[in-house]
Amino acid sequence: MAQHACPFLAIDPSGQDLYGEISRIRAQGPAVEVELPGGVRAWWINGLELNKRLLAGPETSKDAFQHWPAWINGDISRTWPLAIWVSVRNMVTAYGADHSRLRKPMAAAFTKRRVDALLPRVQEIVDRALDGLERTPEGEVVDLRAAFAAPIPHEVVCELFGVPPGEDGPRGALYRIISRFFDTAITLEDAQANGVELYGTLTAFLQYKREHPADDLTTALMAAHDEGSLSEQELMDNLILLLTAGFETTVNLIDNTVHSLLAHPDQLALVRSGQVTWEDAIEESLRFEAPGAMSGLRYAVEDIEIGPGLTIPKGDPVVVSFAGAGRDPERHGPDAERFDVTRSTSRDHVSFGHGVHHCLGRPLAMAEATVALTSLFDRFPRLALADPSRPPRRLRSIISTGHQELPVLLHGRDPGSQPGPRPEEAEAIRKLSGLGGTSGTRVPRA
Repeated sequence: MAQHACPFLAIDPSGQDLYGEISRIRAQGPAVEVELPGGVRAWWINGLELNKRLLAGPETSKDAFQHWPAWINGDISRTWPLAIWVSVRNMVTAYGADHSRLRKPMAAAFTKRRVDALLPRVQEIVDRALDGLERTPEGEVVDLRAAFAAPIPHEVVCELFGVPPGEDGPRGALYRIISRFFDTAITLEDAQANGVELYGTLTAFLQYKREHPADDLTTALMAAHDEGSLSEQELMDNLILLLTAGFETTVNLIDNTVHSLLAHPDQLALVRSGQVTWEDAIEESLRFEAPGAMSGLRYAVEDIEIGPGLTIPKGDPVVVSFAGAGRDPERHGPDAERFDVTRSTSRDHVSFGHGVHHCLGRPLAMAEATVALTSLFDRFPRLALADPSRPPRRLRSIISTGHQELPVLLHGRDPGSQPGPRPEEAEAIRKLSGLGGTSGTRVPRA
């Protein structure tokens, strides 16, 4: 029989204490029933090995239309704030033969050859962003997420999919929509409006691509649709998957790695001295701060025995916590909560998934992050957090793991200056943080 935690742990939709909640869940056992935003209950899994088992094995499915009775019979309303994560029909939510069919057209798009061919263009995009940063007056606080971490993946993914340039067109619209897509503290009305805008933007974009085909991934997906491999909804929903995941997770990877290195100067020194590689630092960042905190819901295809007296009943939803797995003390030791670029187990994480649902975009994301990070620290060797004593605000999400802003000083501090920000820096930080001022989200220039 299933064991039920009583009371259920209610997950904060804002994600502001994500790792605190993960620790409290971990203390209750390997599988704990929690309440997700909107009152939906699911089993939360933190352990790395159990996560791998459920990601790779046949015990769970990601297809709610086949394997989640509460969704099938309407107990879960289609107006549930997280419904779009369930209702989309793409390769991530597909099961069995459907998953293989939907994944095949995408697999050819992310080959090493295609990624290698993109690298010079990635370097150009990174260099242009750095040139813009160099025009910043010395001592001025910069939001590095908005000014660097976000524009690079946005432009790369838009070029990959042939999204035409221009802030007033689909590029600008998609940037704004995706920024809200991962906000799990959003109101129901705003979530629904964002979904309507997303599908409307993609419908117009697909019409544009039909009139302007090119050597890009959207045209390739449309060819698969025309050949009968994808339905119209599958075409649309796979675009949603690839555009959102290809953007948001890479932004978070760059953002989190910069923050972790700047917050741990001893670890940054190891990278700069060559004692460890940039790949080591990125892998440890992926373990320490998984860019996507959790997978989409999975569903028990059968009763799943977790241990003596603990069974997840058939049809129940399951949360695979990538963030929890990355800090599993049973795999990474009692210091799993510490950022350590020399950690021998840093590559043992599931931040890019595992098994048949492993992320096809991993080579591109790793390449983008490596080019961005090495170029950033080469150009700005004195880069520093604007206020090391104030952790940046986390994204309002239990799905996306990053910061709302990342305030930095590009040229560090004058030697001998006192710790903490100067008055003018403190005012800039307050504005970036929404305290004592406001700051809008800038759409990156294409």
